Amino acid sequence: MPETLTIPRSSKDEIDGLPYFLRMCHKVRLHAAGELHEDYHSNLGRGLDLWTCQLLQVAYEDLAAYLVESGADDRAALDWCYENGTKPESPVKDWWCSYVRNRGFKDDLSEKLEMRKQEAGLAHRDDIVSFLDFMDAEEGW
Repeated sequence: MPETLTIPRSSKDEIDGLPYFLRMCHKVRLHAAGELHEDYHSNLGRGLDLWTCQLLQVAYEDLAAYLVESGADDRAALDWCYENGTKPESPVKDWWCSYVRNRGFKDDLSEKLEMRKQEAGLAHRDDIVSFLDFMDAEEGW
């Protein structure tokens, strides 16, 4: 990735025990401000963005609009999701968090993770075993 872009925060940063939500909110804000590198544009609302919104039972477009229009901070955005969607509890929340933290580890996306590592020049990194690990390594977190 080019060094001149604004890197979204780490996908491993958590709020209320949820990984990735903070990164998704950061990407929305960067995109709205015209500061999100185009490499990220095609996945807005897809992949982990989509899965996170599905867990919270809110539409990505609605959450993005709320963030941009209200200027809400991360806590307010999560509270909005809980009020307009659902607040997942155990065991659903626990399962989802484990799923997201381990996506790419010995599952149907393992080959894709290895391909992405190869493309990024990170094939030698045995510590990268999930897509969250990969995003952090590729972006220098």
